[in-house]
Amino acid sequence: MKKSKILIGAAVLTIAGFFAIAADHIDAPAVAGDTSDITDIYAFQSQEDNNNIVFVANVQGLISPADTDAAAFDENVLVEFNIDNDGDAVADLVIQATPRDGKMYFFGPIEPSQSGLNSTILSSIATMNTVDISAYGASTIVESNNGMKFFAGPRDDPFFMDFFRYGDILTPDNGINSFNNPGTDSFAGTNVMSIVVELPKAMVGSGDSVNIWVESKRKQ
Repeated sequence: MKKSKILIGAAVLTIAGFFAIAADHIDAPAVAGDTSDITDIYAFQSQEDNNNIVFVANVQGLISPADTDAAAFDENVLVEFNIDNDGDAVADLVIQATPRDGKMYFFGPIEPSQSGLNSTILSSIATMNTVDISAYGASTIVESNNGMKFFAGPRDDPFFMDFFRYGDILTPDNGINSFNNPGTDSFAGTNVMSIVVELPKAMVGSGDSVNIWVESKRKQ
């Protein structure tokens, strides 16, 4: 059984409506630009089935189109979707995603075997699903099994932020205190590596809301 050490966790989302997002495109030097660097997490109701919820974790931000064909998920990095369904800020369920030989392997949702900085890949006790990792510029590959859907591969970065205007707003005494409408998308033309899971809401809990956060953990 292999254990991995946590490198970074993104923000916690409380999902009570149809859509939520947390973003973290600027990180500490130890992880910025690393293959374990999480840029965004999203959670939203499925457009095809309102009984389903979709979780998205994006990593490796600011990939140029010229570099995207060579971009790949790191086989030494485990990505975990943590789900807290009783409001105590402790994960009750986890969905694990790890790449190997051109496929993304998913385990869960299942109760995690431990909490803290280390994780064990739950391959021996959790339901396993796989999807071929979609290649850049090729047709999208989505696998369906047991009411769940899975995708992994490069995607255009959906996050919108005018960082230059934001810097102007933070600059003291320059008289700029608001964003332009429309603003300038600082992420236009850049890509991310995306991991997507769609599953029935009943699989994540029976309450009105859940908290979700994503961690990337590197094999040690």
